[in-house]
Amino acid sequence: MYELVAFYLFAALTIGMFCVTVFSKNALYSMSALAGGMIFISGFFFLLDAEFLGVVQIIVYSGAIMALYAFGMMFFDSTDEVKEDFVAKKTVYTLAILSAVLIVIILAAPLWGAHLENAVLVTENLGNVQSLGLAMFTNYLIAFELSAVMLLVAMISGIVLVSKQLDNSITLADEVDTQESL
Repeated sequence: MYELVAFYLFAALTIGMFCVTVFSKNALYSMSALAGGMIFISGFFFLLDAEFLGVVQIIVYSGAIMALYAFGMMFFDSTDEVKEDFVAKKTVYTLAILSAVLIVIILAAPLWGAHLENAVLVTENLGNVQSLGLAMFTNYLIAFELSAVMLLVAMISGIVLVSKQLDNSITLADEVDTQESL
């Protein structure tokens, strides 16, 4: 029962953090939520008794996001007032449908993967790296793939946020230049 409650708690918090990452107009809010989401993803690994992968998730991905956060602090003006508008209703509906499909896939995966538990795997004469790879791509495949998908979504949202802010700053700089030349 504890694991089920922890799973749903981590799932809700992770989805919430990544929604903040995608929908926030402030880059610093997005990067903070992205780091929080990565830490909550590591909670899934700890629930699955994959402590090594959980620690790697925290160290590597959250550390990389903190480096991105530091660059964001240098390049973006964090003192601007941010007015959060929510106008992309189609995006919300699309994400809701994709989340529902993902939840169905996650809940159906144990039934689909039940035959994997019955398979006999020969693990004699395997080294540590081979054993880790075998465990990661059999027992923890769903968690591994979910973290990869979430990283992809986070990367795309970061690119979209930066490109929008660069377009706005270039447009404002051009307007200032034309006014000064007049």
